[in-house]
Amino acid sequence: MSQTERFAQLLEEFERVGVDPNTISAGLAVSEEDARRALAMLPDGAGPAAFLRQIRALSGAERRIDVQTRVT
Repeated sequence: MSQTERFAQLLEEFERVGVDPNTISAGLAVSEEDARRALAMLPDGAGPAAFLRQIRALSGAERRIDVQTRVT
């Protein structure tokens, strides 16, 4: 899949969930993979607050896994 196609698909997912990608802060450092994972977990029309909660939940889970990996 080309970069253009991936971007178009990502925009479609934002639209499906009800998130305007133009309103997402540039300071929100989210990888394409994390954004896709969060969007896939949300129902249609979930909205921006649900997207941000899901991103935070994924980030928190990844941090916990990373910390556990370092400790063991």
